[in-house]
Amino acid sequence: MIERYTRPEMARIWSDEYKFSQWLRVEIAACEAWGELGVIPAEDVAKIRHASFKMDRINQVMAETHHDVTAFLRSVQESLGEEGRWVHYGLTSNDVWDTALSLQLIEAIDLLDAGIGALIDVLDRQARTHKHTLQVGRTHGVHAEPITFGLKLALWGQEMRRNRLRLSQARASVAVGKLSGAVGTFATVPPTIEASVCRKLGLEAAPVSNQILQRDRHAHVATTLAICGGSLEKFATEIRGLQRTEVLEAEEPFSEGQTGSSAMPHKRNPELCERVCGQARLLRGFSVAALENQALWHERDISHSSAERIVLVDGTTLLDYMLHLFTGVMDDLRVYPENMQRNLDLTQGLVFSQRVLTTLIERGLHRQEAYKAVQDAAMQSWREHTPFADLLWAKPVVQEKLSRAELEALFDYTYYTRHVDEVFTRAGLD
Repeated sequence: MIERYTRPEMARIWSDEYKFSQWLRVEIAACEAWGELGVIPAEDVAKIRHASFKMDRINQVMAETHHDVTAFLRSVQESLGEEGRWVHYGLTSNDVWDTALSLQLIEAIDLLDAGIGALIDVLDRQARTHKHTLQVGRTHGVHAEPITFGLKLALWGQEMRRNRLRLSQARASVAVGKLSGAVGTFATVPPTIEASVCRKLGLEAAPVSNQILQRDRHAHVATTLAICGGSLEKFATEIRGLQRTEVLEAEEPFSEGQTGSSAMPHKRNPELCERVCGQARLLRGFSVAALENQALWHERDISHSSAERIVLVDGTTLLDYMLHLFTGVMDDLRVYPENMQRNLDLTQGLVFSQRVLTTLIERGLHRQEAYKAVQDAAMQSWREHTPFADLLWAKPVVQEKLSRAELEALFDYTYYTRHVDEVFTRAGLD
């Protein structure tokens, strides 16, 4: 991932140096396990624990071998004496690669989990703040009925909780290791070695493997990243819509000295939210590549390797950045309740059409007759920009069922917010 979209904590996890350090953890744990079986002498194991590698040496050997594991092993063995012959004993490359990759993914996922937690906290705070901030609900982009802005944000918080659960499940799926040898038969490395190494590293041993850990596990991670990115895109798209000049109900932060256009000094664009939306598209693309990586030839090929060096690294890095960015947007979101009320009043009462309809039905009017009367008045209100209540009152069928005072009483915004407290209780936000 480019530096602009990379945060230091995630960059550390995916650096080459850290990757090789995890490979070394696996190699040392394997040697310790062989030592427990009495295959590697105790004095050799003690020396192997102090093994190291040099990045410049790995790069130098890589230029010759074109194989990062053999380059790594040569550097490690050069840091040791005769005992270095035991390093990688009985193992194949993916015993080390896949097990270490799981360790890196776990750390990356834990960092993402913290990011989701931070966003949930901000969403919950803003939801409580705007619990009763009236806003028009829109369907198809058109005014529907009143809601509160807090309900919208409570909805987002619940979605991020589901993403957090999905991420936890993906973590469990990939928190496994394998040290089963070249095609998974344990011919050169017994199951006891795998069990010992995985236990020391805090991983589960894959019950069955071939030469690699199966890539449905990694696809689970990548698709989860994409779903989470899709949620962020949905939220960001909403902010973008609410920031339109003619709406202006909410606005992402705009700092002192910031510019929105090189040509138009007045511009305040939702560029942060637009950035989130664009990056979500990348995550979806990464997930497709991860799904394609599931189908490999026989017990293993490396067609997946080149793709996942990008999609797993960049996917976790990008989502980490997106979470941080959007949390900042929501933490300092500018909300304009007065504009929400203005927009709510734009249609001169049309948002109350369903309540009028149901009341007429309750008073004994047939549904089709009631619907026609209300819709006719509504369509006239649209055309003529005339108060909806006045047009309703002009209809004899309405006067037969309601007094003017009763009709006016139906135009009450609090009717639509009377269950907000209950919803917040159900969401754990009371």
